[in-house]
Amino acid sequence: MLQRINLAEKLATFSEHWSPRTVARFNDHDVMVVKVKGEFVWHKHDETDDFFLVLQGTLDIELRDRTITLRPGEMYIVPKGVEHRPVAREEVHLLLIESTGTPNTGDPRTAAPYKTA
Repeated sequence: MLQRINLAEKLATFSEHWSPRTVARFNDHDVMVVKVKGEFVWHKHDETDDFFLVLQGTLDIELRDRTITLRPGEMYIVPKGVEHRPVAREEVHLLLIESTGTPNTGDPRTAAPYKTA
């Protein structure tokens, strides 16, 4: 990496929800920021865990047996194969880390296209 990355500046460049933007890559992983609001689809990732770090707002990660609530500075990793649904009642800003090319819905046919911030 040749320069610092300001996550707030990257988040200010777009307004779409549920459309992650890659801000860096390391060890075959994408480091992404995303704005979310409302309910995402129930999904799972069979091959990889799902990493969430809240930068702003409050995010509920619904699992079939419980709900994990995350506030700024808190993170949660959904184990691979576990069905989940992120829910944001107000706009939430997240940092995500995923293996490069991982579809955000777990299914390439329904995933949001990758973009760079």
